[in-house]
Amino acid sequence: MKSVVIEQPNELRIQDRPLPEPAAGEVRVKVRYASICGSDVHIWHGHNPFARYPRVIGHEFFGVIDAVGPGVDSGRIGERVAVDPVVSCGHCYPCSVGRPNVCRELQVIGVHRDGGFSQYAVAPASNAWRVPDSIPDKLASLIEPFTIAANIAAFLKPTAQDIALVYGAGPMGLTAIQALKGVYGVQQVLVADRLPERLAMAKENGADAVFNNSETPLAAQLEGVQPTLIIDAACHPSILAEAAALASPAARIGLLGFSAEPCTITQQSLTSKELSLFTSRLNSHRFPQVIEWMERGAIQPEKLVTHYFPLEQVEQAMTLFEKDPRTCCKVILSVE
Repeated sequence: MKSVVIEQPNELRIQDRPLPEPAAGEVRVKVRYASICGSDVHIWHGHNPFARYPRVIGHEFFGVIDAVGPGVDSGRIGERVAVDPVVSCGHCYPCSVGRPNVCRELQVIGVHRDGGFSQYAVAPASNAWRVPDSIPDKLASLIEPFTIAANIAAFLKPTAQDIALVYGAGPMGLTAIQALKGVYGVQQVLVADRLPERLAMAKENGADAVFNNSETPLAAQLEGVQPTLIIDAACHPSILAEAAALASPAARIGLLGFSAEPCTITQQSLTSKELSLFTSRLNSHRFPQVIEWMERGAIQPEKLVTHYFPLEQVEQAMTLFEKDPRTCCKVILSVE
């Protein structure tokens, strides 16, 4: 089988590898589509602190179960599935309180273990979620990105009365915008980004108002409007302090970033308004929730997709994703 392997940072290869056999409790998936995430690019360039090399990358993928390991119902063969990349131990403290995404022994498919940029991939059977026929093959790999929005929303608990501000109109920000509008009915969703093309995408995905903060400070543009819910999907260290300053008293702030750069913020800026600060990593069993959103049309994943490439052109696809944020959003690889 053909697999996309990062041998070491900045060394990407398409290799012929032996077909993997599913172990006990696992399924093998014949991959049909896989989508590119920023973390795949980070692994390629050696900027992901969790990755181990060599690694078959890819944690957003969809396919059909073609083999099962011992202990798995053979009736699942032929099932269309999207794979949750979060593999947890099931018995540590985070797992015991429903937070497997920060399991003490967490492994992420495509990061800690081989992933879905391959003709075949193995995964725990419990991580392979059946995809209903109403969700087309070409969009099913986008279930995983929307689980990021579902996870932060579970903490923030959006309501129709909220004034929401989303920093960043990249793929993460756009999934958040769609969830806030289509799922939670938030009446005002404001979006800040530095690229006009990305702000246009934000409007297409449901934003009520957009702000280019590349030159004019956001505070001046908001004209006293105080968001009650803020999501940082741009992930720059300077954002948290600004978000706290802009936020309404009693607001909730959600962080999605992984920057190792320090940020400076005072306790007073948080406690004086009694702000609630939440962080979110990956997803905690959100696949069924997002599948239900897609089934009833609450979200439109097709609005995120700008490009399709065959697996053989993965390097070109990842370079486009990395270098051209003005015209490129989600890039999906077709796996034959």
